Amino acid sequence: MKQIVESRWFSTAVTIVIIINAVTLGLETWPLAMERAGGLLRILDTAALTVFVIEIGMKLWVYRLAFFRNGWNVFDFVIVSIALVPSAGPLSVLRAMRILRVLRLVSVVPQMRTVVGALFGALPGMGSIVAVLLLVFYVAAVMATKLFGASFPQWFGTIGESMYSLFQIMTLESWSMGIVRPVMETHPYAWVFFVPFVIVTSFAVLNLFIALIVNSMNSVHAEERESAVRAEHVAHDEREQLLQEVLALREEVRSLGQQLADQRPESDGR
Repeated sequence: MKQIVESRWFSTAVTIVIIINAVTLGLETWPLAMERAGGLLRILDTAALTVFVIEIGMKLWVYRLAFFRNGWNVFDFVIVSIALVPSAGPLSVLRAMRILRVLRLVSVVPQMRTVVGALFGALPGMGSIVAVLLLVFYVAAVMATKLFGASFPQWFGTIGESMYSLFQIMTLESWSMGIVRPVMETHPYAWVFFVPFVIVTSFAVLNLFIALIVNSMNSVHAEERESAVRAEHVAHDEREQLLQEVLALREEVRSLGQQLADQRPESDGR
């Protein structure tokens, strides 16, 4: 069973089931599809859940408690367990959470695991960047409330409203025509405040997130390459050792054959 669970075809089969289940869950949101093939979609959903339960059961049988030492296994176990909870009454919201099963693709596909691993690896560095960004937001929100709160209370009336408006400006969503230009009609020099804010937040701090994630991805790929190189060296050393053993064995066989050949004339002479 361990050979089956760890085989490539087993992982491929589970991936195909996850994709099919994702399609069926999406079709369940389409009234026309439910009207014409609602029964079939429910059967396919139940069949997919059955496959997932069998898969988790097989892995639990093979690995026992070691199953829970792998974070991806725990992730799969939680998602499948949520799907088994009866979605009736106050728990009816869990029915919508069935789509979380699609996230199992992350644990099944190695490339996706690499991306998620890189994101988690970048989290410690992100904390410092988030702290700097919050500090900039707080200072800018206080300034914006003092400068523009009286004229535009809907955007800068309180610190909370100012921070939300500044967040919209940072994302560059209707920041110029929607907020900054109307403010500049009353405060012509408002651009002196908003332009540096956009440059600092959108073009500087946010790019630090991208740089951090890219650096983390490079680190993960470097570790994978080093692991592959180490595995190749180990395999090369094992092949060299096996070759030396074969050569030594051949030499022993040749020496033994020579000894037998030397003894044969003596036997013939007698």
